[in-house]
Amino acid sequence: MPKILVLYYSRGGNTEKMAAAVAEGARSIAGTEVNLEYHVDSEDLGSYGAIIVGTPTYHHEMPMDVKRLFDEAAMNGILLKGKTGAAFGSFGWSGEAPKLVLEILKNKFEMRVTEPPLLAKYTPDQMSLKMCGELGKRVSESLIQEA
Repeated sequence: MPKILVLYYSRGGNTEKMAAAVAEGARSIAGTEVNLEYHVDSEDLGSYGAIIVGTPTYHHEMPMDVKRLFDEAAMNGILLKGKTGAAFGSFGWSGEAPKLVLEILKNKFEMRVTEPPLLAKYTPDQMSLKMCGELGKRVSESLIQEA
């Protein structure tokens, strides 16, 4: 059974709301296992067919916890080549973090990424949450088709 990781970092709860909607959308497709996590070890990343990362933008950057996870995965030689990746997040001013995540997934880990990232300014509204659910559903459907 294909496994999807919805990994998120959230301080104010906005990205967490988005992550829950992404996971709900992914779970709406039968035949996939979906894990919604705030923290994982870098060694666990390789066990997923798809990794969807939710991160807010702080001072034009992704949070250090997210960056550290990718640094550890690279140092540990975690193989993610050919797996599916996507990113989403909330922001107040600029919204670069999800874009940076996609760059890392695509260029460093050679994952197939869904572009562009899904962004919500401040608190996600109903339309943003609906789009989050659709993102999760699309990723889940793509894994089922590949299986």
